[in-house]
Amino acid sequence: MNLVKLRKLVQQKNIIWHKHALEKMLEREIYRDEVVEVLLKGEEIENYENDKPYASALILGWLGNKPLHVVVALNEENEDCIVITAYHPDSKHFKKDYKTRKDENKKK
Repeated sequence: MNLVKLRKLVQQKNIIWHKHALEKMLEREIYRDEVVEVLLKGEEIENYENDKPYASALILGWLGNKPLHVVVALNEENEDCIVITAYHPDSKHFKKDYKTRKDENKKK
């Protein structure tokens, strides 16, 4: 994902908030300004270039000492950043760095 372009669109407030994202953010007590901060300062940790209709990515950012993941797509043709979902990653699914997924196929 082109993070420079994404950040430019976020700064210009060209953000589309999926209904699903807003519902989950409300449930999880995640605020729009927190998502924006992650999009502006976070790092891409996974790239889903085959997603349709637009390639998307998983961005990790930190709010103080608390990690936040944001899944975002970029519609370069319309110049929109599309927020798909946001969540606080947990140690059940991610290693301590919150960047690396745990092997879900491993027996516990």
